[in-house]
Amino acid sequence: MPYEHTSTRRIEFSETDMAGLVHFSNFFKYMETAERDFFEAAGVDLIRTKPGELVGWPRARAECKFSAPLRFGDTIDIHLAVKAVKDRAIDFQFRIFRRNADGSRTQAGKGHMTTIFAQLNETGALQSVELPADLRECITEAPAEVLAKPSR
Repeated sequence: MPYEHTSTRRIEFSETDMAGLVHFSNFFKYMETAERDFFEAAGVDLIRTKPGELVGWPRARAECKFSAPLRFGDTIDIHLAVKAVKDRAIDFQFRIFRRNADGSRTQAGKGHMTTIFAQLNETGALQSVELPADLRECITEAPAEVLAKPSR
């Protein structure tokens, strides 16, 4: 069962500010990119839709600590690890690395996100629901050494 995933992408010009640095808000988009790729690799629909039903993953918490700048053209790796699988939520840990010309990597950010499994109820409000068994079979928590390793 998967518990980690790494997505790779290049920084686009539109993600930068007047100083040529990636705007901080884009780090959250990078985390969501890795989350989408993780679910896809695990064979899980990120959004489940059936007639009259919508199930998705609203965020309960998201945070990021920045440690190095990213610039237009940089190639980054976004490492996702499943920190905890709860009854109605999943906690993810993210590490964002810039690939350097010499082949090394520099950690540019570290983040966490808690997503709640929710559906729209009859009144149109979001309501948390328990993670279904098929989802629990596809995703597991990462071992402690994966969560502790900063250079993955």
